[in-house]
Amino acid sequence: MIELIAQNMAPIMFASLILFLLFGYPVAFALAANGLLFFVIGVWLTPYSGGAIHLDWNLLGTMPDRLWGVLSNETLLAIPFFTFMGILLEKSGMAEDLLDTIGQLFGPVRGGLAYAVVIVGALLAATTGVVAASVIAMGLISLPIMLRYGYDRRLASGVIAASGTLAQIIPPSLVLIVMADQLGRSVGDMYKGALIPGLVLTGIYLLYIFVMSIVRPSAVPALPPEARTLGSGVVSLLVLVVLGGAIFYGAHHYLSPIHGNNADILGAAAAVAAMYVIAMADKEGWRFLVKVGVGLCAALIGWALLQAVNSTDLVRTSAMNVRTGVLIAAVFGAAILAFLIYSAVMRILSNVIDFTWHVDQGFGITSRLAQQVVIVLVPPLALVFFVLGTIFLGWATPTEGGAMGAVGALVLSAMKGRLTTEVMKSALASTTRLASFVMFILVGARVFSLTFYGVEGHHWVEHLLTSLPGGQYGFLIVVSILVFFLAFFLDFFELAFIIVPLLAPAAESLGIDLIWFGVILGVNMQTSFMHPPFGFALFYLRSVAPREAYQDRVTGQMVDGIRSSQIYWGAVPFVFIQILMIAVVIAFPQLVMHYKGPVVDVSDMEITIPMGGGDDGLGGFGSLGGLGGSPFGSDAAPGGADAGNSGDAASPGGGLGDLGGPPDFGGPAPDESADTTAGDGSAEAPAADGGMDPLGGPPPGLSAPAN
Repeated sequence: MIELIAQNMAPIMFASLILFLLFGYPVAFALAANGLLFFVIGVWLTPYSGGAIHLDWNLLGTMPDRLWGVLSNETLLAIPFFTFMGILLEKSGMAEDLLDTIGQLFGPVRGGLAYAVVIVGALLAATTGVVAASVIAMGLISLPIMLRYGYDRRLASGVIAASGTLAQIIPPSLVLIVMADQLGRSVGDMYKGALIPGLVLTGIYLLYIFVMSIVRPSAVPALPPEARTLGSGVVSLLVLVVLGGAIFYGAHHYLSPIHGNNADILGAAAAVAAMYVIAMADKEGWRFLVKVGVGLCAALIGWALLQAVNSTDLVRTSAMNVRTGVLIAAVFGAAILAFLIYSAVMRILSNVIDFTWHVDQGFGITSRLAQQVVIVLVPPLALVFFVLGTIFLGWATPTEGGAMGAVGALVLSAMKGRLTTEVMKSALASTTRLASFVMFILVGARVFSLTFYGVEGHHWVEHLLTSLPGGQYGFLIVVSILVFFLAFFLDFFELAFIIVPLLAPAAESLGIDLIWFGVILGVNMQTSFMHPPFGFALFYLRSVAPREAYQDRVTGQMVDGIRSSQIYWGAVPFVFIQILMIAVVIAFPQLVMHYKGPVVDVSDMEITIPMGGGDDGLGGFGSLGGLGGSPFGSDAAPGGADAGNSGDAASPGGGLGDLGGPPDFGGPAPDESADTTAGDGSAEAPAADGGMDPLGGPPPGLSAPAN
């Protein structure tokens, strides 16, 4: 009986963890408690296991190094940065401005408010990455307006909850950061892979609203004329968009030979900037153009001085500054020229169309609606470029992008006059709570993974999953079903830290691309925020939705509250949409695999290897294997040495994920009695399975366990 228990410690340990979680113990403490408990049991049962258990008291001495690996993981710094950014943007009123403006834009059509909620949800997802901030903001702002004008309560609740969860899959999503870390892959690659599926999912949400506007038009009425405070003005907005498209085409055509695929992002940035300059110049007049000119000149002078200070070749630096100054002057001149062309076009159109929506401020060329749409949309789009554009262009790691996003959120909040002491306290407190929550789970998972690998749990899970029928697709379907049901009880952080590291080795052994696998799991985990009765997005919406009838402050009429059952039933259609999206991502991996870029023909490449001698060293980065590999042999966590080549933000040393990576402790200590030199004085070659460089030795605490 004891032998049977010893040889099946892995499933017993996993079942015990599930039992702890079902009893409601905090995840971090459940992981750590199970790890320590079964470590003690495993050491006692080692003689009866027949070689199935590899635990020794000396292994606990490696725990400080493992925990330090978690705390020093720079990739996870992106989580507090993006959390801080999201909370600041929520407090700055950006969501309110976006919902009001886009609601006015789509208000005249049936389902216009629902369209606005989905679009704003996608924009908030791309700027904040925080589900709670998105759902609460849209629930407070949009839900009363949708109820005021007769929207179906189930549909309104479902649209708000589903749109808020887009922050789970559209970069810079927090779950994608954790997923990349656990899989040992680049966060930048994970962002690129998830971008198109996130946009496709947004499009399916919009398509569902469109279908509902045809099937049940009474459920999604248009805004009445008296509610359209910005009036009309779509013509001038369309002209502005066409002009922006022309600027994008010209910039893309000019930049493509120099920047290649990155010209898409740079061209879009130029077009958005030009549209913003036009809208602000039309609203404020020439004084805005003067401000822009002064700002550009100051930036150019500062940049030139910085280059001169950092360069020893003053002649070359001066020439570069002159060329850069000419380029900036040309861009600024092009923006003014575009504004003059736009002014001429609108003046000509004003002779044909009655421009009753002209404003009296500034030049008075564009409508108030066009001005408001551009002025409100550009700041979050600019923030998206600074965060995602710099990551996609390779200018910054996700951690650096998150830091820039946090600074950008501070600037936007200050510009709106809402950067108060209370806002800073709230943002810092929420960020600290979330970061501490993540760190505690990671520490507990490190303890659990040490024991789980010691009882060969990774082999048990891999054998269980790779023996499923259907190959890759059978594996993906079973895993999707498993994660879908586990999401009833666990949120995405817990799923990512417990389940993903167990699934990743099996996925990699089946030849599944781990970025594709991560995006599939990300879309699946998105449902953990939505499906009743435990979806956190539903709880967030319930906390701000009116429970009882109340008097509307605009119409003065009594409006019924929303029951919890209406919120739950409203989420059901969107859960089915997300299941459909999982199937689409599985069936069409090209939606994700574009992150790899074009295939390079190695037959056309010429590689030159310098033949000069070099210094003997201790190996390059990652030669120590990192803290992510198995401590009991060569069963490395996914990512390993490969992961460092997949992007600039891969987890160090093959991923510092919890269960995905105990460290490599190297081979057994050499026999002291053995000769270390050959007879001719030359060093003997290390064994094939030798482990670390003999000159450096293993780091402190990572020596092989004593026999």
